[in-house]
Amino acid sequence: MHRNLRAEMAREGITCVDIADFLNLRYATVNDKVNGKYRFYYDEALRIKDHFFPDRSLEYLFEEDNQQFKKKGSRIS
Repeated sequence: MHRNLRAEMAREGITCVDIADFLNLRYATVNDKVNGKYRFYYDEALRIKDHFFPDRSLEYLFEEDNQQFKKKGSRIS
């Protein structure tokens, strides 16, 4: 799951429907990608960042949960 992306979406009132409409994708596809079931393509991620979150970095928005744990020094079992 992309925790940072979800948090920014909530702060800005942006839904998966908004992103799906913008990218011309099905809601279910975007929902699966946001929840980490499938990966975003680079061009999709860049378009989302540029359109909805221009003040946030691509790395921050699309950081995966396991990367956040590694930064904190936690071990993943």
